[in-house]
Amino acid sequence: MRDADPADLEAFPFILLGNKIDIDGGHSRVVSEKRAKEWCASRGNIPYFETSAKEDYNVDEAFLCVAQTALASERQQDIYFQGISETVSEVEQRGGCAC
Repeated sequence: MRDADPADLEAFPFILLGNKIDIDGGHSRVVSEKRAKEWCASRGNIPYFETSAKEDYNVDEAFLCVAQTALASERQQDIYFQGISETVSEVEQRGGCAC
């Protein structure tokens, strides 16, 4: 099993999410929006999104941001599919399931 540490921290598409912003109007925050943005800025301008899955607020935007960043870095290095065979089995070629 591989550990979750990315090989190249500089190229990894990190984002920071402040979740559950719908709760208590944001008054029960542990980390302020200002502090979160400052932290992100001090680490190379990591994208920051305040989100609410319940209210569907900024969820799509956050996902698109990480997906676009990952696709851009994938062009530079193939980190997502290392070790996966690119061949298609006979069963899969016939339209069946290989599992």
